[in-house]
Amino acid sequence: MDTITKLHKLIEAVVVAGGSDLHLSSGRIPAMRVNSALVSIVNQEPLTQSEVFGMIKDMVKEENKIANFLENQELDFAYDFGEGSRLRGNAFFQKGEISIAMRLIPQVKTFKDLNLPEALAQFANRKQGFFLIVGPVGQGKSTTMAAIIDTINKERTEHIVTIEEPIEYIFESKKSIIDQREVGIDTKSFESALKSVFREDANVIMVGEMRSPETISAAVTAAETGHFVISTLHTNNASQTIDRIIDTFPAGQQDQIRNQLANSLIGIFSQRLIPRVSGGLVPAYELLINTKASANLIREGRTNEIDIVIETGSEHGMIDMNNSLVDLVRKGEISVDDARRFSLNPKAFDNLL
Repeated sequence: MDTITKLHKLIEAVVVAGGSDLHLSSGRIPAMRVNSALVSIVNQEPLTQSEVFGMIKDMVKEENKIANFLENQELDFAYDFGEGSRLRGNAFFQKGEISIAMRLIPQVKTFKDLNLPEALAQFANRKQGFFLIVGPVGQGKSTTMAAIIDTINKERTEHIVTIEEPIEYIFESKKSIIDQREVGIDTKSFESALKSVFREDANVIMVGEMRSPETISAAVTAAETGHFVISTLHTNNASQTIDRIIDTFPAGQQDQIRNQLANSLIGIFSQRLIPRVSGGLVPAYELLINTKASANLIREGRTNEIDIVIETGSEHGMIDMNNSLVDLVRKGEISVDDARRFSLNPKAFDNLL
């Protein structure tokens, strides 16, 4: 069996099982992630180095990218797998052997489809500001961001520019015009794309991920100058997100970025995907809406008090993670044990039960 046929059979196995990720490594049986658990794919033999490398070449057609992979020993890519299915992947070396981790990118869904709060819809109507979606790896950040972009695309006449590495969701222009730029193909870097976006008559800017001080600074400046900017960050909650952004900058620049963030930030949405009692996953979430009170805390460096603002800010539409978890437990969606495991403050969670 040639490598492309074997690859497609493995991807099909993940799709049929309702899985989210596919892991391919030299010397190992292929594995997939289903409902957060890694399991071996049945009736498969360990892959050889030549098979795994062949699969990379099947998915990444450009010879220069293959050369870069061999030189840099890691590569981000995306792969279209028939009938609108798409995967994002990362190829890397471990112990001198090649491995690939791939994630299935689902179709763009609505807030309701994703069991997300109606409060998110307000951000799809914002003309200006900086909005972040945060959480650990594999918690649905990109999917939520795509839902917001798709809502804008359906309801508003705007010019949307996305800057990604690689492009994940493919959007078709509806009411809005959408231009999707991939780092390494359409632009040299996130930073250069963000600099040029000021000359592209953009209204909405989606940045796949905040990866450097230069990217963060350019994104915040864009939000200050009349753009709606949306991005993701690998942090646990709102207060940690703010600290991470500030700490990315040298000490001499931190006061400036703190003031810029206080003025431009409109919200931070943190989410976790919790195993459902009935199977599958359901999101629990936290939502900070940047009010005068929270903006002052950011400006004054008192981010340790942000959690209290969220806990007491329901009248402003804010959502506390523990309250979200308790709500799911009371609805019978998730178990108490899983809720406690995902809580960042288990004692406070227990007090709410």
